[in-house]
Amino acid sequence: RSVYDDQPNAHQKFMEKLDACIRNHDREIEKMCNFHHQGFVDAITELLKVRADAEKLKVQVTDTNRRLQDAGKEVIAQTEEIIRCRVQQRNITTVVEKLQLCLPVLEMYSKLKEQMSVKRYYSALKTMEQLENLYLPRVSQYRFCQIMIENLPKLREEIKEISMSDLKDFLESIRKHSDRIGETAMKQAQQQKTFSTALQKQNNVNYGRNMHLSRNRILESKNEITLKRTFEDEDEHEEEVLTAQDLVDFSPVYRCLHIYSVLGDGEIFENYYRKQRRKQARLVLQPQSSMHETVEGYRRYFSQIVGFFVVEDHILHVTQGLVTRTYTDELWNMALSKIIAVLRTHSSYCSDPDLVLELKNLIVVFADTLQGYGFPVNRLFDLLFEIRDQYNETLLKKWSGLFKDIFEADNYSPIPVANEEEYRIVISKFPFQDPELDKQSFPKKLPMSQSVPQIYMQVKEFIYASLKFSESLHRSSTEIDDMLRKSTNLLLTRTLSSCLQNLIKKPHIGLTELVQIIINTTHLEQACKYLEDFISNITNISQLTVHTARLYGLSTFKDARHAAEGEIYTKLNQKIDEFIQIADYDWTMSESDGRASGYLMDLINFLRSTFQVFTHLPGKVAQTACMSACQHLSMSLMQMLLDSELKQISMGAIQQFNLDVIQCELFASSEPVPGFQGDTLQLAFIDLRQLLDLFMVWDWSTYLADYGQATSKYLRVNPSTALTLLEKMKDSSKKNNIFAQFRKNDRDKQKLIETVVKQLRSLVNGMSQHT
Repeated sequence: RSVYDDQPNAHQKFMEKLDACIRNHDREIEKMCNFHHQGFVDAITELLKVRADAEKLKVQVTDTNRRLQDAGKEVIAQTEEIIRCRVQQRNITTVVEKLQLCLPVLEMYSKLKEQMSVKRYYSALKTMEQLENLYLPRVSQYRFCQIMIENLPKLREEIKEISMSDLKDFLESIRKHSDRIGETAMKQAQQQKTFSTALQKQNNVNYGRNMHLSRNRILESKNEITLKRTFEDEDEHEEEVLTAQDLVDFSPVYRCLHIYSVLGDGEIFENYYRKQRRKQARLVLQPQSSMHETVEGYRRYFSQIVGFFVVEDHILHVTQGLVTRTYTDELWNMALSKIIAVLRTHSSYCSDPDLVLELKNLIVVFADTLQGYGFPVNRLFDLLFEIRDQYNETLLKKWSGLFKDIFEADNYSPIPVANEEEYRIVISKFPFQDPELDKQSFPKKLPMSQSVPQIYMQVKEFIYASLKFSESLHRSSTEIDDMLRKSTNLLLTRTLSSCLQNLIKKPHIGLTELVQIIINTTHLEQACKYLEDFISNITNISQLTVHTARLYGLSTFKDARHAAEGEIYTKLNQKIDEFIQIADYDWTMSESDGRASGYLMDLINFLRSTFQVFTHLPGKVAQTACMSACQHLSMSLMQMLLDSELKQISMGAIQQFNLDVIQCELFASSEPVPGFQGDTLQLAFIDLRQLLDLFMVWDWSTYLADYGQATSKYLRVNPSTALTLLEKMKDSSKKNNIFAQFRKNDRDKQKLIETVVKQLRSLVNGMSQHT
């Protein structure tokens, strides 16, 4: 470092010192060489001496080596052979070891392929799992193993696709065959119900045998035979018919469920299955448009629904989690709402009661079947009550036609019976009792016509038909009794009543037919108590029960009878009007013919013959009809006199009219219908009589003097009526007596008429002002 210091002459001094150091080293080297030179010379000398011996040794060694090489060639060859063999042995051992590792893999893969070929996909998945987890890791370095590893996911996807395809085929199959599955399930439910019913009857028989052993021994033996036959039929049927579940191969569902569960896609499979089944449920619940036309349409509809839910119930119980009770309940509630809506719509189109009854039976079997599988069906039985009302409506329409046919075919005359046998035939159809008639000898006539027993039998048939719907509804006898009575009341009060009312209003029904209708309704009314007994015997419910309804037949037949009575009064009045219309009075005649008019005598003869027919009617009806006819005749005659179109009436016409009224009074006094007291019937003509007496006697002074007094002789004569008639006579007198002014008597009479007219007008005006 000092060399580079800034001291003066430092570099020169360094170089001097370096030269001194070099000279010292050279002297030391020279001394060393001088010291070892002699030894080197000696060594070279020795080497020269050894050279010859070394060459000789080399020759000997070369010869020895040649001889050794020649001698070891065979050994070398054998040694190489041994080495080669040992290498091969080692390689074979290695190959065997590796093959021992690979063979299980190949065997498992071969097994996998075989399982795939025979469609044992679940086992194939298990084999894949063993390959991946146990066998393939041992030989993963080989290329074929890599190929296997790459193929396994593809095989899994293939298995998923195949299993899903099988599931789709399964779903399609059960969709097509669900009606057969449901039909089988419904048959089995019906057989089970029949079996239970027979068993219950057997228990009741055994109970009855303990209570009444001697009396019921024959009945018990019959029931035991019936029950035995039922059991034999059940056993035979069980041998021949498989259960609903046996008709379906559920293996695709199980297989697909297991496969997806193993692959970790169980939830995906569950969602897919439920989604597809919901779609199928909507298709199953969609009815055909013409389903309401035949019972087969309803049967197929119910069978498909039952088949669907039988499958779901089986899946629920044999799989874990694929479907749950909550899912099936939700699906059922949705289906039930749709079913009820469909049945309400389509049943409303049914006009045939037999078809409605078949529908009811199908609904009962349908409900019992699904109830057996644990589904709630109370809403279906509630629906049956709605359909029951519709069934009753269809029955009422049908029976309305039957009643109309019966009424159309009736001859409306008493039933003739020639002998005891015919009498018993009628009595067997209708509860008729008449001790007085029983005493008469054959042949004889029953008071009612042929329609009465026929109507009675049809009412009983209606009760039977209504009872058919009430069966199997799981209702008590009291409820059934109430339903029967209500439906029978509807038949009586609405259908039969309407038919009777329409019958009575028909124009071809005459007075004779109306009389017979009244008699018929009387007997039908009396038979209502027997209908109540008939219903009580069917339902075993006593009429003394507090809640037992009563039949309204009494009011129905009373109303019909009153309508017939009113129609009798109307037709009588119409007939009277027809006779009045043919009256041909000469209102200007100078004097009467001296005898009553022909039309009036014909009218009186008609009334007399008509009232003779009324002998079978109740007394009040005949009396009312007679009084109504007389009053109407009196009013018609009065209106004829006061007709505004009639301008003039002569005294001769008044006298002729008086003769006609006398005949009417004679008819009334002859008591055409018994039961009137005194001159009650003659009072119907009292207004006419007093009016005509006033004009015949010309007693105007008395009329005017006593007017308004209770003791007046002409109390029933109204001043306006008298005035109208008097003015017509006044005009007639003026026209017919052109020269009356030249005769003093006629002039006095004309003045009297004018005076009376003025007084009557003053009375009428006074009455108007008072009013």
